[in-house]
Amino acid sequence: MPNFFQRRNRVVTKMNKARFLWVDDEIDLLKPYILFLEEKGYLMECANNGRDAIERTKETLFDIIFLDEHMPGLSGLETLNGLHDAAPGIPVVMVTKSEDEGIMNRAIGKKIADYLIKPVHPSQVLLTIKKILDKKTLVSEATTLNYQHIFNQLSEEADQCRSAGDWAALYQKLVYWELELEQAENPMKELHALQKTEANSAFARFIRKSYPQWMMQEADRPLMSPALFEETVFPVIARGEKLFFILIDNFRLDQWYAVKNLFTDLFVCDEALYFSILPTATSYARNSIFSGLMPRQIASQFPGVWVDDREEEGKNLQEEPLIRAQLERKQLFPLLSYQKINSNPEAEELNKHFLELERNDLHVWVFNFIDTLSHTRTDSKMIRELTADESAYRSLTKSWFLHSPLYTLLKKIAAKGYRAVLTTDHGSIRVKNGVKILADKETNTNLRYKAGKNLGYEPRKLFEMLHPENFGLPAPHMSTRYIFATQNDFFVYPNNYNHHLSYYAQSFQHGGISMEEMMVPLITLNPK
Repeated sequence: MPNFFQRRNRVVTKMNKARFLWVDDEIDLLKPYILFLEEKGYLMECANNGRDAIERTKETLFDIIFLDEHMPGLSGLETLNGLHDAAPGIPVVMVTKSEDEGIMNRAIGKKIADYLIKPVHPSQVLLTIKKILDKKTLVSEATTLNYQHIFNQLSEEADQCRSAGDWAALYQKLVYWELELEQAENPMKELHALQKTEANSAFARFIRKSYPQWMMQEADRPLMSPALFEETVFPVIARGEKLFFILIDNFRLDQWYAVKNLFTDLFVCDEALYFSILPTATSYARNSIFSGLMPRQIASQFPGVWVDDREEEGKNLQEEPLIRAQLERKQLFPLLSYQKINSNPEAEELNKHFLELERNDLHVWVFNFIDTLSHTRTDSKMIRELTADESAYRSLTKSWFLHSPLYTLLKKIAAKGYRAVLTTDHGSIRVKNGVKILADKETNTNLRYKAGKNLGYEPRKLFEMLHPENFGLPAPHMSTRYIFATQNDFFVYPNNYNHHLSYYAQSFQHGGISMEEMMVPLITLNPK
C-alpha cells in the first residue's frame, strides 16, 4: 500500500508541474537560476517590480513566489502585503541581500514561508522548493511508515486489554493516530477507522463482562460519574481554593485534542479520562455527577428531582439542588455559583459579571453548544453538510471554541491564577448500522438505549440489563429492562425501517456503549 501511494504521488508531481513567480528588479542576473529550475521541470515566470507581481498573482495561480526584499518603487515588504491580499495562501519566499534582524522579523511576522540571503546557490533554492511543495507528501509518507510500524502493536493491545486503565491508554493512542493521519491527509485513514471499529467491538465485550462487577464492587471500578466531584472538586474546596468546574455537554476526547493547543499558553494541563455511567445520556450521567449518586439513588432520595424517561419534562432542570445536597453530605459549604449556558448571549453575561462572580468559591458552568450541535445535525441539512465526518465535527467544535465567550472566560480565569476543571458528562459516536427492535409507546426515544417493559430484540446484538436495580438504575415497573446499542449501531423500529435508517445513519448519537461515549476527557487546568 505505501509503495502504491508513493508512486501515485510521484506521478501527480510529474503531471502537474509547479509554477513559480520570481520578483526582482535585477531579474536578468537571475537567468542561471531560472534555467536551472526549468531544467528540473518547473515553470518559471518573472516580474521586475512589485506592482506587476501583484497583478500577475491576480491572473495566475502560482505555487511559490520568490520576492526580492530591496526593490525601487514598492519595497519587498510592501509588495508582500499586496501579494497576501491578491492571493492569500500562496507561499512567499523572501530573497534579500541584508541580514538585518528587524527586516527578517517583520517579514516572518507577515508569515513568509522561508527566506534566502543573497548570493543564493541554486541548491538552496531547490531545497526551499522541496521543503514547501513536498512537505505534505513527506509528512504523509513518514506518518504512513510510523502507523504501519505501530498498527500491529495497537491490534495486539486491543486483544490484551484487561482493565479500564488498559482501555483508556489504548483509546488515547487510537485518537492520537486518528488526528495524525487526518492532518497528513493520509490514505491509511480508512485502515485506522477499521482498526478503531474492531477495538470498539472488543471494548463492548469488555464492558459486558466488567460493568456488572463495577456496579457490585465500587472499590474495583474506575473513576466514574458519581465520584467525579469527590475526585476533582472536594479536595480543592477543602484547601480553601477557588475552583471553576466547567462541563461541556457531549465533549469527546478527539475534540479536546483539537482545542488543546489553545490551553497550553494559559494553563498547565493535567489530562485524564474517566468513565461515564450507562446510559451515556445527559439525564443519567450528568445528574449522577452533580449528585454523587447513581440514578436509582437519585430517584429514591430526590423523587421531586428525578424525571422518568417517559415524561416530557426536562430531565436536568434541578442540577443546582443536587450539587448543594452533595456538598452538604460532605460537610462542605462553599459559596456556589451555578450557570447553565445555552447561548452566546448567556455566556457574554458571565463575562460582563466575572468580577462579581469572583466572590464565590465554587463555580459550576454547563455549556450545551456541542450537544445542541449534535442534535441539530440530525434535523438540519446545512449542519449535516458542515459536520459530514469526524474531521469536520472536530473542526466546527474548534471554530466555536475559538470564537466563544467560554474562551474569553478561560483567559480571565488563567489571568487570575485560578484553577479549573474541564470535562463532560458523556461523548457521542457516529452511528451507521440499524438494529431492529420492538417496543411499546411508553419506551423512550433515544436511539442508543431503550428502557421499557415490552422490548423485543436479539440479545446477541446488544447489551441488556434484565435487573436494572443491580446497575444503579431506576425501574418504574417490575418488568422494566434496559438495552444498549454497542459499536456504531442504533435502534430502529420495523415500521418505516428504511426511512429511519437513512435519516439517522451517520448522525452523532449517545446513550450506548462505545469508547467515544464512555471514556471522556477530564482535564485539570492548573495555574502557571
